[in-house]
Amino acid sequence: MSPVERVMCVLEGRRADRPPVCFWRHFSAEEVWGEAAVAAHVAHLEKYGLDFLKVMNDNPYPHEEMIGGVRELDELGELRGDEGGFGRQLELVGRLREKVGGKVLMTTTVFNAWAVLRHLVRRPTKHNPPEMDGWADEPSGRIRAWVAEDEGAVKRAMDRIGTGLEGFARRCIEAGADGVFLSVRDDWVDGPGQRGVYERVVRGSDLGILRGAVRGRFNMLHVCGRAVDFRAFAEYPVDAINWADRAAGPTVEEARGWVRPAICGGVDNLSTLMKGSEADVEREVADALRQAGGRPIMVTPGCTYDPERVPRENLEAMVRAAAGLGGGGM
Repeated sequence: MSPVERVMCVLEGRRADRPPVCFWRHFSAEEVWGEAAVAAHVAHLEKYGLDFLKVMNDNPYPHEEMIGGVRELDELGELRGDEGGFGRQLELVGRLREKVGGKVLMTTTVFNAWAVLRHLVRRPTKHNPPEMDGWADEPSGRIRAWVAEDEGAVKRAMDRIGTGLEGFARRCIEAGADGVFLSVRDDWVDGPGQRGVYERVVRGSDLGILRGAVRGRFNMLHVCGRAVDFRAFAEYPVDAINWADRAAGPTVEEARGWVRPAICGGVDNLSTLMKGSEADVEREVADALRQAGGRPIMVTPGCTYDPERVPRENLEAMVRAAAGLGGGGM
């Protein structure tokens, strides 16, 4: 099968010749946009023979001023979805489609409105695999304090950011992406003594982004961190769902009977990929298929991997293990 045929089989709930496999990383600051970004993505795809391309997006949301307090939230204006960093990412998507043609499906990263606001509170200096203790996240703690002070202001900000992201998602499909890779995280928002905020303040903008990408055929939801309400995310209208099944749960075996979208996971990016042997990675891939039972899955890590800490041999072991396991389930 071709990579496209292989992925589409799993999306449709059918067995492929083998499980599709993919993994992704943040590239250097010099490889965020332009030809350097195109070359980095294509090299990553071809080096490992991946079955789909997850397009990284480290182009900043188009708002120059940092947000220092709840009263500044109303300074956020509505955007079309093609300004500044949006435009650079759209150019990257278009150039990648020219480069890879129809050889693989491409899903391009869209961070949800809360994640965008976090970066407007504190700019990231380096993108690493996520810390699993979301409640301890400092910028999210500041936003939670603003929710307590003026929830309406935070909700308006989520909606305005979400409007721009919805337009951006629509333009990503028009630019050549097969779908969006929507990254969400509710343990930044809800936790001890504060529940229901995600539902009231954030979820509507998530669903708006997916409305923008409704014409995509490969929309993937990435549930980052330790989900407070995984079942609510599992109801999102997406084609596939990826999460840290080993580090956070639920396991593939626990989810296989009721999660509607195609399941993507099986490999621990925080432990096995970094610290394990090639044999450990191969065993984890085989175990993921065992857990899936008869259900086809895509073999992926729980989130990004750190290229400075993950041996290339372990990534190659993921690909090799998937290639050696015919069919989409066991």
